[in-house]
Formats: sequence, structure tokens, C-alpha cells
Amino acid sequence: MALPSLMPLITKAKATEAKIQLQHAYTLEKSYFFEQSRYSSDLSEISFEQQPLTTAGGQANYKIEVVDATPNSFKIAATAVVDFDGDGSYNVWEIDQNKKLVERIKD
Repeated sequence: MALPSLMPLITKAKATEAKIQLQHAYTLEKSYFFEQSRYSSDLSEISFEQQPLTTAGGQANYKIEVVDATPNSFKIAATAVVDFDGDGSYNVWEIDQNKKLVERIKD
């Protein structure tokens, strides 16, 4: 009975995972840029390792992917693989080369 009132808190806690992973990917992209003078569209090239997703028996709730990368800019997204509150909407966060962290789709 109390679960519906806790859903916003649960979703907020889960979103922390997305923020931490995006900030880590941001740091890796910046380091790669300083070495290569360009950003990469390949997460493995910047040494980012996607943690196993909950949908595949792991613990990660967000899939991390490069949405856009040019020599001078990038955008990386974290998309939830779980609908935390069961409303049919999956949470999406993005970060760019300016470290602008934005929630694109709320869950």
C-alpha cells in the first residue's frame, strides 16, 4: 500500500546510477579528447565498460550509449532497461561535452 508513494523516491535513487555512469563516460571522453584531439563514438575506444544489465542477469539498470560524436562534441545517453514505476515510460538521461546533464525522459 505504501509502495506507490515511495515510487518517486525509488526512481530518483535509480537515476543516481545513470548520473554516475554518465559522469564516468564524460571523464573518459575528455581524457580521450586530450590524447586524440577528437571525441569517439565508440565506448570501448574510450575504455568504458558497460556493466551487465538487469535484463541479462546483471545489476545495471541503464544502458549507456554514445548518441552523437563529432571531433568537437559528443552526447552520451543512459536509457533505463527497467520501467521503474510501471507507467510504460523508460527514464533517459544525457550528458554532453560541456558536462550538461539533462533528464530527457522522466519515469
